[in-house]
Amino acid sequence: MKGSAKAALALLASTQLLLIMDTAIVNVALPSIGEDLGSGSAGLSWVANAYLITFGGLLLLGGRAADLLGHRRLFVAGLALLAAASAAGGLAHTSGALVAARAVQGVGAALAAAAAFALLLILFPPGPARHKALGAFAAMGGLGGVLGTVLGGVLTDLLGWRSTFWLNVLVGLVLGVLALRLLDDGTRSAERGFDAGGALAVTGGLGLIAYALVGAGEAGWTGGRTLAAGGAGALLLVVFAVLEARIARPLVPPAVLRRPALRLANALSALAQTALFPMFFLVSLYLQSVLGHSPLIGGLGLLPLSAVVVLTAPQSGRLIARLGLRSTMTLGFGLLFAGTAWLGLALAADGTFFSTVLAPSLVLGVALPLVMVTTNAAATADASPEETGLASGLVNTSQQFGSVLGLAVLVAVATTVTDASAGAGAAAETAGFRAALLVGAALAGLAALLSTRLRLPAPADLPAPRERAGDALK
Repeated sequence: MKGSAKAALALLASTQLLLIMDTAIVNVALPSIGEDLGSGSAGLSWVANAYLITFGGLLLLGGRAADLLGHRRLFVAGLALLAAASAAGGLAHTSGALVAARAVQGVGAALAAAAAFALLLILFPPGPARHKALGAFAAMGGLGGVLGTVLGGVLTDLLGWRSTFWLNVLVGLVLGVLALRLLDDGTRSAERGFDAGGALAVTGGLGLIAYALVGAGEAGWTGGRTLAAGGAGALLLVVFAVLEARIARPLVPPAVLRRPALRLANALSALAQTALFPMFFLVSLYLQSVLGHSPLIGGLGLLPLSAVVVLTAPQSGRLIARLGLRSTMTLGFGLLFAGTAWLGLALAADGTFFSTVLAPSLVLGVALPLVMVTTNAAATADASPEETGLASGLVNTSQQFGSVLGLAVLVAVATTVTDASAGAGAAAETAGFRAALLVGAALAGLAALLSTRLRLPAPADLPAPRERAGDALK
């Protein structure tokens, strides 16, 4: 690496902040977009969904491509594509053009996210240094959601919804220029050749499954479109698995997926997001639709949680050093279970932010970085230097699909319970939100139990890092 490790980490963590913030900003701006472009709710939903589908579908391919083509090269290319697509979104005059721009934004985000995480793994070897770096990533993720909600409201009110896309252009270009100055491009695998068939199969499979999940609320879980897309996606993933077992240079070597710690860590990472990601959405809806707060105040209601995340994340490495990674992970999932269950049970139609949301959200603020840091560390612990992009792609894909699945399932639970509730209005909505959060708590509890089974490889069994953090600097 060029420059200092701290500067490089700040750059990579800022990329994480940008990608998380972008989703929140656009969600806040959607009503203004619909009013300006004359788009209905279905069209507006695809402004968000198009990004999620391409982002989720291309993370794994992006991670492996970073190993083969060069991590900095793909990182800069992803940021450039994100900035260009954001400019197209800012200039769009029809909902169709905006949806297309959002889809391309997802492609750029997937490439940048996978390469950024791989660069972090290269710069910081397994151990305390990596735990601190992952803590910085977790802090930026927690901050990004709230900052995006606040900025989305401010920018949309003051400058219009198009300014939210031009912010991406500005930040993406700045990060790209800094990457050329701070990051070395000498990180790529010596392996040559590209598994084109596997790449097409896994990208198509993941993309179709993402399409089925994000569209299930509109088309129905048993609707023809959902079943057809989900079935076709599953079939393509089976084709991918068959191809990977038969070719000389697979996109994902089957031996990698046979590592027990990697499989369990990725499953736990997905479960964490299945519980966490919908919680932000449900709490924001509760604050707005039940308690009657504005979207901006609804976003600010999550600010205490984010503040705790930012304060806790840098300390996660010390906790891991004292308790061990597995015990810290179990503690994190235990707190996630307790905080989510407390939040669900505390919700009341006649409640206030201070009586229902504040206290349990602080517990969740502690849980979030502990869960994120430990699952990311476990999922990448036994990756060799040539597999950093692959490890990044796998864990990012697990998290993205956990987020999409969790949002789809928990919103469906909330809607079903609300519709079936004997009450009306705020009471029915509260019952729906409570049921959804309790399902999320159950998933967190399951993850806490599974985390006790994690067995990381002994240090002697880990691949030797090609570079240590100090040696990676020029």
